[in-house]
Amino acid sequence: MLCLLSFNLYAQEINISGILQWERMEFNAIITLNLQKAGIKLPAGRSQAEALLEDELPELMRPFINEIQADSSSTIADLINRGELSHTTFLEKVHSMPPALTPDLSSIFARYSVNLISLGADLIRHSRPQRISPPLIPAHVRDYTGIIIIADENLPVRGKSSSAFLLPCLFPKIWDSEMNLIFERNMIDPQIGRSKGLVRYISRESIYRAVPSAMDEELVKLVGDNPLRIYARGVFGAVPTDPVIDREDALLILSTENNRRLLLEGRIAIVLDKKELSKTVP
Repeated sequence: MLCLLSFNLYAQEINISGILQWERMEFNAIITLNLQKAGIKLPAGRSQAEALLEDELPELMRPFINEIQADSSSTIADLINRGELSHTTFLEKVHSMPPALTPDLSSIFARYSVNLISLGADLIRHSRPQRISPPLIPAHVRDYTGIIIIADENLPVRGKSSSAFLLPCLFPKIWDSEMNLIFERNMIDPQIGRSKGLVRYISRESIYRAVPSAMDEELVKLVGDNPLRIYARGVFGAVPTDPVIDREDALLILSTENNRRLLLEGRIAIVLDKKELSKTVP
């Protein structure tokens, strides 16, 4: 999908197409300049065209990155407006491949990508994780190797008479049915959070594979071969990014040191409806 953006003399000759992929935690975009319409002639004009793509990059990418949900109440744009994140920080996270010409030499294009985990790393600012307290009366439970929250159905919105699909964000929180906060960004080891993110977003297919573990191999690396599988009972937030789980399921996590460590290490995967895992832009 393409859009036309107006920033300078060549605006109507520059197109951008992109896709936000939460499973891969990436935003990928292709920016194309129509050389013929822009009146740029090869070979002399190639360096001019490449410079133009680079100059336009901030304004072309800004609208799409700004709309990414940071948490249930804030987008990247909200954080920038509040001074919690600079747009320069985002630009430093953009990776590009050298521009190339189309086969008919009518256009030049460049590929760009932004790693969302890297983008979110600058927002994890604690030096030590917040202590995760055990319950006063622990449940008798076994130890697990990871946590999978299945939340790919239309679920009740906590505090509202409506339902919604859980939406991905950089920093989801996990609540129990009594609205106790079970997990949020300050509870993760900061080094792990900066390098791997808080959670992994996956599709249902990832946990029903025709292999011995029944799970995707990459997922097994995160949650191990004996994960606790939990069905979300609701969603919460101004934007529904936070899963709500039963109190009984929360106790399975909180009642042993091993299982609490799964939160500390971010060994959490959340199953989303497939259509929420990717978004083409515009």
